[in-house]
Amino acid sequence: MRIRLTDSPISRAGYWWATAVGFTWGFIWSTGPVQVRHGLIVFTGMPKWTFGRGGSCVGGCYLTDRNAGDLVLGHEVVHQRQWRTYGMLFPLLYLIAGRDPLGNRFEIEAGLEAGGYLPKQRRARQHRTGR
Repeated sequence: MRIRLTDSPISRAGYWWATAVGFTWGFIWSTGPVQVRHGLIVFTGMPKWTFGRGGSCVGGCYLTDRNAGDLVLGHEVVHQRQWRTYGMLFPLLYLIAGRDPLGNRFEIEAGLEAGGYLPKQRRARQHRTGR
């Protein structure tokens, strides 16, 4: 008998656990509006020390101070899908993929530009060349 850990009931249980943790953390620290947008529970007004980079996706929750535009939420929805696929393996896999977003396969899949990881000059050059 083989136990399947990804894209399975086990990974979905991990996703729901992470969502409960993210919701609790957001409920405790959020001082701004809490909304459901793009299928994510978005907690704004979070102190900067309560999340990483411009915001963090934990299960089905997105935690940020004010970085909640539609473009970045599209990026975070991909991370939400990654949480569903990998469950509680996702944080470990993300750590192994590395802190540099330009080389992290999960950030690349979510879209570096939407995540705000491309330098402004690179964004402008890509727009002009169509790449």
